[in-house]
Amino acid sequence: MQKTISLFFLLISSLYCYSNTGFNNKIDSVVINDGPYIFIKDSILIEKNIINNKVITSKLPISSKKINFKPEHSSYTGVKKIAALSDIHGQYDIAIKVLKNNKVIDKNLNWSFGKGHLVIVGDIFDRGDKVTETLWFIYKLEEQAQKSGGKVHYLLGNHEYMVLHNDLRYLHTKYIKSSKLLAIPFPKLIDKNTILGRWLRSKSTIITINDKLFVHGGISKEFISNGFNIDDTNRLMRESIDRKKEEMKTVPFYKKYYGTNGPIWYRGYFKEGFNEHELNNLLRQLNVNHIIVGHTSQNEVMQLFDKKIIVVDSSIKNGKYGEILIIKNNKFIRKTIEGCKANFNR
Repeated sequence: MQKTISLFFLLISSLYCYSNTGFNNKIDSVVINDGPYIFIKDSILIEKNIINNKVITSKLPISSKKINFKPEHSSYTGVKKIAALSDIHGQYDIAIKVLKNNKVIDKNLNWSFGKGHLVIVGDIFDRGDKVTETLWFIYKLEEQAQKSGGKVHYLLGNHEYMVLHNDLRYLHTKYIKSSKLLAIPFPKLIDKNTILGRWLRSKSTIITINDKLFVHGGISKEFISNGFNIDDTNRLMRESIDRKKEEMKTVPFYKKYYGTNGPIWYRGYFKEGFNEHELNNLLRQLNVNHIIVGHTSQNEVMQLFDKKIIVVDSSIKNGKYGEILIIKNNKFIRKTIEGCKANFNR
């Protein structure tokens, strides 16, 4: 019996080693380009790019880049034009096509939405191979929008928090190779000593614009059962980024904020049994008339309960198609990847 058990574990070990070796060989054979990753080191910046598998390192003056970012506000009013999409998941090219054809950006990929607000309702990270490109694009667009009197809001979704807490299950192999070439664990490429990391740590999880609440997963009755303060929620979520997951799990905080009824994971609006009476109670407690979410993938922008809930996860993550929600003067418009108006199917 003991001999049989030993042989079994030897076989499993051999298969694991073979699988790992094959996986590593596959990564090693792929040529990648990635970056920049900009590290803040005392009085200088260290920029690292990967070009055709070679790491290019350069030093920059500390004054050449913005290195401090104020926490984003939680609420905005008086906004006449809003665009919203979510769950890009590294599918940069599809996101660009959606934004360009719907005139949020121009043919040169610059902001063209005037004083409007663009909301990315979470999940730029994971799955796709152009996460870094998408992050820097949103970073640039944010600056351009502000100069035009507009605003870009990048809300953090469950996949942002997963990667920031070193849960790399859905990380594309490109970024595994980047980490290997740079000899730096991936979460350290976006920690608080990097420009991207500090920028991410300034982001909100929930915002309201006019009478509309935007959040990646959703707001459940359980989450707000003891009251709700949007500023406190955003502050606590920001602070949680640099807390150890193991430590958070020892206190009720983790279940409330990171559990299935928390704002980044909740999918209750789409479950049988959720009804308009429950929704109306939620809206009244939140003091809004509409909730816009991502996270629960659809084939298109979809509405529920006479547009009281709108889901903007149109499965951009699949790299084939995507849509965007446009809100003008409180009218909700579903727009396709080609920039055409489409009817809501529910």
